[in-house]
Amino acid sequence: MSNALPSTVLERLLHGARYEVLPTATIAEKVLTHVPRTTTVTVTASPSKPLSTTLDMAEQFAAEGFDVVPHIAARMVSGRTELSEIVDRLRAAGITKVFVPAGDAADAAGDYTGAIDLLTDLHALDHPFTHIGITGYPESHPSIDDDVTIQSMWDKRKYATHVISNMTFDAEAVGKWSERMRRRGIALPIVVGVPGPVDPTKLLGMATKIGVGDSVRFLRKQRGVFARLAAPGFTSDRFVTRIAALAATPQLAIEGLHIYTFNQVEAIEAWRQKMIAEAQRR
Repeated sequence: MSNALPSTVLERLLHGARYEVLPTATIAEKVLTHVPRTTTVTVTASPSKPLSTTLDMAEQFAAEGFDVVPHIAARMVSGRTELSEIVDRLRAAGITKVFVPAGDAADAAGDYTGAIDLLTDLHALDHPFTHIGITGYPESHPSIDDDVTIQSMWDKRKYATHVISNMTFDAEAVGKWSERMRRRGIALPIVVGVPGPVDPTKLLGMATKIGVGDSVRFLRKQRGVFARLAAPGFTSDRFVTRIAALAATPQLAIEGLHIYTFNQVEAIEAWRQKMIAEAQRR
């Protein structure tokens, strides 16, 4: 076990937390108003919008001084030519971090049916990325077996620098999953996906802002989130504190927090500052 106190680790994790936002019409102004420039902002990719929507917003945040991580959904990229253009565009914007999921598009736009396909081509290109995130599932993927998701991380490990977990509510599951990764020989540091303390009723409002087709997908994908955010005993405060306790064990290599904001960035930032202040008093 590390000698680092969980409160010290908690403060470090909170200071370095990433905020995930959806590229809606109003989110840029909210981020610029409420989120410190020292905070990393990740911008999702939606199959109902062109990938340029994500790239446009990433460029805007980068120009404002944010460390930004655009999601490059593999199934939305047609092939190496388009990927090369994306790389050049992000290089020009000074963006050095990306997250590469397969994406939710039902049909692939071209050559890439999964993240490994895009990552292989990205590796062959001259790119500026020092931080390349891939997906991980501490709690089982709804349609993919755990053995397959672990194998997928193994296959992608040489092309990536970090594993970014999907949203999870179970710290014990995170610990077991991290240990399993290490036993499998996957040494990439982990950034744990954390649900921010959002108002579930506002998630419905978010769904109406991201387009009719996308809102259906959003609600279907997040239907479990509503119940689990409201479940007795669950709070983001308690969950993040338990993740900090896990992160105090160096062998697990839990490096950071990826906070799903659902675009409620003002409330999330107020919560984060409260948590930092409480950790400093411990």
